[in-house]
This record gives sequence, structure tokens and C-alpha cells, in this order.
Amino acid sequence: MRDAVVVEAVRTPMGKGKPNGALAHVHPVELLAHTLRTLVERSGVDPALIDDVIGGTVDQVGEQAMNTTRYALLSAGFPESVPATTVDRQCGSSQQAVHFAAQGVMAGAYDLVVACGVESMSRVPMWSNVPPGADPFGPGVAARYPQGLVPQGISAELIAAKWSLSRERMDAFAVSSHRKAATAHAAGRFDAEIAPLDGVSHDECVRPDSSVEVLAGLRPAYHDPAFAERFPQIGWNVTAGNASPVNDGASAVLITSGDTAARLGLRPLARLHSFAVTGSDPLLMLTGVVPATEKVLRRASLSLGDIDLFEVNEAFASVVLAWQRETGADLAKVNVHGGAIALGHPLGASGTRLTTTLVHALHERGARYGLQTMCEAGGLANAMILEAV
Repeated sequence: MRDAVVVEAVRTPMGKGKPNGALAHVHPVELLAHTLRTLVERSGVDPALIDDVIGGTVDQVGEQAMNTTRYALLSAGFPESVPATTVDRQCGSSQQAVHFAAQGVMAGAYDLVVACGVESMSRVPMWSNVPPGADPFGPGVAARYPQGLVPQGISAELIAAKWSLSRERMDAFAVSSHRKAATAHAAGRFDAEIAPLDGVSHDECVRPDSSVEVLAGLRPAYHDPAFAERFPQIGWNVTAGNASPVNDGASAVLITSGDTAARLGLRPLARLHSFAVTGSDPLLMLTGVVPATEKVLRRASLSLGDIDLFEVNEAFASVVLAWQRETGADLAKVNVHGGAIALGHPLGASGTRLTTTLVHALHERGARYGLQTMCEAGGLANAMILEAV
């Protein structure tokens, strides 16, 4: 079986997912088109050689409907002969795109493929694809889970309660994310990965002056009397400060085989080593990163100690802290340039954003192995291991 390597990885800055956000004026197709255009410009590849473009988008409705990835590549100027598809594995959609792309290269189905993702949460708000009164689950799920499922914020609260994660601990983690992101920006560590757009070159949600004292003043984001009665163990400690914001952004990675890279004169940055996906309890929903991490390490025949850097999506501070508690990972190796709490979480774009950041961080630090994992709605998780080349 052939290997699969990343030869280029780029992303937009992450704008606030609000009407006045720095990228709110940019149509989601154009957000993704910008990263695709930059990807081929920086790599120097002829886009006509690309076998497929696999993109992730979560709310596939409105301006993000009709296979957004296809129209993004057309807007980017790729030949009409280049195909595209858009996938949805919730927050892990573009990480799943990386899995599919790499597996296609390894199987010989592709020589050159793009994995990417986009979400404009200012223009297509979360849950836009679920009209009021619609039931996305159906009677079979309702029968299997008669206690009912819950929103992600309630799952984050249940995780905090189950692992005894205090408000102070989660706020401190959030502050650390902002400080690491601010330091990385100031040191130019994102320069190799960010493709500035319309004068925007920095992630808009990073707050260098954030503090535990400031975050302590925020109210619980998900308190609801009905859920409080149903789950008396919840301490209501999840706030807008220790959870990821809503954002606009796009990201993309170019994947090929080592042989094809040599033939085209491309420089491999990282080998896509191992992959895993898993399901977990859909009530807790966000804990799948724990078994996914264990599964991908087994498949790679590696131990936790072999991993130099981790990218664990910071959907909520409680998710990463519970993952750390269960795995025993060294937090000093986790999200070393900050995570989604500071940088942002534009749903469909986050998977390839994490990959982009991880690939560049591995090279910057002279590290060998990186592990990326993401929690996803419905009790799902992706994990993969990259090896720097």
C-alpha cells in the first residue's frame, strides 16, 4: 500500500461568526475558494492534476447548500474537470475529509487530492438546517433513548460534572488557550499557515488580556430549569468563556503519495500515519475522543509517550480536560499554539484547521509524531496520527 503525505496546508484567519465579524461579508463559497486558490499557488501544482476535492461543511443549507465544495473549486479557477464532494461528520467533517483523501491515496484511487472545509456561521447560523419543529432523530432513536438526548452544551456540563471539573479549572484552561494563541501570533508562528483575506491576517477571537478573574464574571451559557431538574449533578460551569466561539473560516490540505510528490517536485511535510473513528454515548456525546485516541494509538503500534504534539479540538474546556484525565496526556504538549476556545471553531473547517496547525507545529518544533482528535455531535470522534517528514 502506498503512503499518503501532506505537501501543503493553509487556512484563512478565523473571523467572529457574527454580522459584524471580520469575514462576515465573505460568502462561504468564496472563503473556501480562497484557501483552494492559495493551496495551489503555494504548492505550485497544476490544479488540473487534482483527482478530487473532498470538503467538510456541517450546516449544508442556504449559502452552504448544493455541494459547496464544487462551487468553491470553480470559483477558485480550477478546471471544470476537477470533481468535488461535501461530507458531514459534524464538527469532524473536514478531518473526515482528510481520512477519506489519505485513504484514497493509499488505496491507489487518487494521486493528488485536496481535503478541506468551510463554515460561515455568521451567514449560516448553527442549526439552520433543522427548521423549528423538525425532528432530526426519528422514532427509532426516541425509542432507544427514552430519556431523551440533549444539546452539546448540556453534554459539556455533564462531562464537567462526571470528571469533577471546576469552573476555575475550565476558566484557567481557556485563559491558557488565549495566551498560547496570542504568543503564537506575536511570534509569527501562524504566518506559514494563514492566507490573509481582505486585509484580515489574525484570528479575531484571540484575547491576550483574558484572565480567570474576567471569565469568572460570565454567566452559565446553558442553564435551563428543565435540564437542571433532570440532571441535578450539573454545576452549571460552562460559559461562553470556556467554550469555543462561533466563527467564519476555511482551511485546506493537499495530499498525495510520496512517489507522486517526488515526481512533481513537491516537498512532503507530514505522513498521514494512522486513522480511527469511533462512536460513543450520544448523551455525553463529546467523550468519543478518549476511545478514538486509544484506538488510533493501537493501530499505529505507538504509545501515548511517543506522541510529541496533540491537537484536541477545544469545543469545550471540559472535553479536553476530561480527555487528559482519562489518557494521562501531558497538557504541555496539547494545542501548543492555542485551541478553538481562542482561535475559533468554524465547524466544517476545524478538522483541516487542526491538521494545518499541527503539520506546521511539528516542523517548527522538530517533532516527529502528532495526534489529532475531535469530538462530534451524536457521540462520534475522529483521530489520526501524523509523522513529520
